Amino acid sequence: MEKAYDRTWRYGILKDLFDIGLKRNLPLFIKNFLQTRVFQIRIGNILSDYFDQQEGVPQGSVLLFIIKINGIFSKLPAYVNSSLFVDDIQIHCAGEDMSFIQRQLQTAVNNMNDWASKNGFLFSPQKTVCMHFCRRRGLHPDPEFQLNGPTIPIAQETKFLGIIFDTKLTFRSHVKHLKIKCIHTLNIMKVLTNTSWGADKVSLMRIYRSLVRSKLDYGAPVYGSAAKSTLKILDSVHHQGLRLATGTFRTTPIPSLHVISGEPSLELRRHRLSLSTFYKIKSDEFHPQHYKVINPIFGSLFSVRLSFTPTFGFRIGEILRYFEIEDFPIISNIEGLPPWQETQLDFIDDFLHLLKLNTSDVVFQQHFYDHRQRHSDYVPIYTDGSKFDSHVGSAVFPDFTVAETLHPFCSVYTSELYAIYLGLLKIYTLNFKKAIIYTDSRSIINALRSSKHNNHPLVMQCLHLHHTLKKIKIKYCWIPGHAGIPGNENADRAAKNSNTTRETFVPLSDACRLLSSLKIGYGKESGTDRQAINFIISNLQPPFLLETSLLGNTMSF
Repeated sequence: MEKAYDRTWRYGILKDLFDIGLKRNLPLFIKNFLQTRVFQIRIGNILSDYFDQQEGVPQGSVLLFIIKINGIFSKLPAYVNSSLFVDDIQIHCAGEDMSFIQRQLQTAVNNMNDWASKNGFLFSPQKTVCMHFCRRRGLHPDPEFQLNGPTIPIAQETKFLGIIFDTKLTFRSHVKHLKIKCIHTLNIMKVLTNTSWGADKVSLMRIYRSLVRSKLDYGAPVYGSAAKSTLKILDSVHHQGLRLATGTFRTTPIPSLHVISGEPSLELRRHRLSLSTFYKIKSDEFHPQHYKVINPIFGSLFSVRLSFTPTFGFRIGEILRYFEIEDFPIISNIEGLPPWQETQLDFIDDFLHLLKLNTSDVVFQQHFYDHRQRHSDYVPIYTDGSKFDSHVGSAVFPDFTVAETLHPFCSVYTSELYAIYLGLLKIYTLNFKKAIIYTDSRSIINALRSSKHNNHPLVMQCLHLHHTLKKIKIKYCWIPGHAGIPGNENADRAAKNSNTTRETFVPLSDACRLLSSLKIGYGKESGTDRQAINFIISNLQPPFLLETSLLGNTMSF
C-alpha cells in the first residue's frame, strides 16, 4: 500500500467501531484523539505554515489502523487464502489448473482494490509482485494479473517479512543473503578481539548472540526446511563467530568449540526454535495454523517421496523422535480479566520481615500461632507443590487432603500455582465464607501480586476463579517452609506422596524450559559418552576453559 497510515479513513474507523458494537463514549474519545492534528514542513531553519491533517492516524496507533484494515479480506473467494501483518498483505491460491487459479486470484485482487478505493487506501503496482511456486517440469505459462491497469510483475524471488522466498522454496537466496549480513557484523567482533585491549570472552559472546545469532535465529522454523547442503552454508559463520569470541585456534575441532563456548550447533538450535514455535502454536487455539500444524497431512506421501520437502507439522514429528520426546498437551493461553472485572487480591505479610536464615523454627511457630489467633474466623488452607525425579505433585491440606500428580515436565513453580488453584476450587466447592490460603513459595505470592504482568495460564485461571468467588473473603499469606508448622508439613508430605493422576498438561513456559535444557549432540557417540559430554557441558562455567580434542568416538580433556 502507498502511505497506509497517512491514508487511513477516520470516518471509516468510527463506522467500523460502531459495527462491532463499540458505542457511547469510546468512539467519541477516539474521534477527539484523531481530530485537530496539524503538521509543518521545515527546510533548513525555515518552517512552513500549519496544515490540517484531514485523514490518517499517528504512526504509533497500530490498533486503530488494524481496525480499519481488518476488513480488506471480507470479500475474498472461497479458494483464496490470505494473511495480514499490519500493512504487509499476501494472498495465495493452490491448484493444478492455472486458469482456475488465475480467475480466483484476479477476482480477489479486484475485490480488494474496490474495498481499498471505498476506504481511502491505494495499492501500489510497483510494490506488488506475483510469485509462481511450482516444481512441475516442462514448459507451463506464468499467470497474468492486473492491478489498476498495469500488469503485476512476476518475480523469481522476493522478501516478505524479512525472509527471501524463491519459486522453488529452496531458500538458498535467503541463506546466502543471511551469510553476507552476518559476515559484515562479524567485522565488528574482529575489531574487538585485539590481544592488548580487546574485550573478554563473556562480552564477546554477548555481542555474538545479540548481533549475529539473532539474525540466524530469525525465521529459522521457516527456512529450516531447506536442504542440508544449503543450511550448511551458515555453519562457517557460526563457527567463525565462536572462534572469535572464545579465542580458540583455527585447528580446534568443531565439537570442542561447541563445548568451550557452550553454544550448540545451528542444526540443534534450529530444532529447538522449531519445537518452541510448534508449542506456541499448539498453545493458541486461535492461531491461523493451529489445525494444520497439529494435524499434518500427506504424511504417507513424504515418507515415500523423500525428495519432497515435508510440511512444518510433519517435520516436527521427526524432531520429536530425534530428541526422543513424547508429545505432550500444552495448556491453552487464557485471556486476562477485563478492567471492569479486576478484583484486588488481599495479602497478609506477617512473616515477610523475618529472614529464614536468621530465624529459628520456634520463632516462626510462635508468630504463626499468634497470627492464627488473630485470624481464627478464617479457614486455613495449606498448599504446597513438589518436584523430584519424574514426579510433580500438588496438594491442599485443611481438614482434608487433596493431592494430584502433574506431568513430569511441569516445574515446581507450576505445581505451586496448581496447588493454589486447587485451594480455590475447594473454597468454591465447600462454600466457605472466609479463608486464608497459605503457601511457602514467595515467587507465587509475587506472581499473584503482579498478575497484570504475568501471563502464566494458571495465574489467569486463579484470577478468574477468584473473581467468581468475589463474595467470599479470601486472603493469601506466605509462611516459611519446613519450619514445623503442622499444616504446611502435612501439605508437603501429601504433595510428595500424591498418586492421583489428573489429565496431563504442560504450560508453555515449562515446555520452553525443557527445550532450553536440550544438550549439545554430536551424532554418533555412545550413550555413556553422551552422558559424560552432557555432564561436562552442564558444569562448564566461565572463566574456566578446557582444551578438548575429538578422538574417534571419545573425547579427552
